Amino acid sequence: MTSPTTIELKNIDPEDVGDVLQRIEKSFGFKFGDTELKDVKTFGELCDIITHKVRGDNSNDCTTQQAFYKLRTALAVTAPPAKNGVTLDTTLEQLFPRQTRRRQVASMDEQLGFKTGILRPKSWVTLGFVLVFFASLIGLYFSWQAGLACIAVSILIYKLTYKFGKEMDIITVGELSHKIAREHYRKVRRNSATMNRNEVAKKVKELFIADLDLEEEVLSRDATFQ
Repeated sequence: MTSPTTIELKNIDPEDVGDVLQRIEKSFGFKFGDTELKDVKTFGELCDIITHKVRGDNSNDCTTQQAFYKLRTALAVTAPPAKNGVTLDTTLEQLFPRQTRRRQVASMDEQLGFKTGILRPKSWVTLGFVLVFFASLIGLYFSWQAGLACIAVSILIYKLTYKFGKEMDIITVGELSHKIAREHYRKVRRNSATMNRNEVAKKVKELFIADLDLEEEVLSRDATFQ
């Protein structure tokens, strides 16, 4: 019997799960074998496989803490207010004024060596795209040429709005430190040839929770894929 505090990941779109697995590969620097996960039944089994695959000398230092130090160094160069000292509670709104936000975030990403992906368009723009996209799908039944054209145009417009978006869901430097520690594990570590074996499963769980919008208490080791 399934525990009431356990979810069935088989009820989640397999493509969404696949996207998270790709992010895990990118973050930890490895590739799953073609059939390596075919017999995985629970989230715990997946975490065990990932922990085994992550290579490097074990070091019991905190990756999120190292992510904060790396981030603080980058912010000192790209966000002038950070020169006076930045803490975990410092807000990104304070560091990145709206009028210069895109330029400063791009500069911060360059200093870090990876894209943080913290900017997005306004919510009403995203909603508008979804409505137009589904309307275009319906339009395919009446004229496939017009429907495909509308889909292409809506996707192009959406990509442009993302390119110039300035909204942020991440509020504080501390939240951003957690985000980059789980999404760029190897790159934020002081020595990329090391890893903290005790925290790998935790970072994997954080990625699943963040990307699939899951509640932490229900994503247990017994959560099932099959």
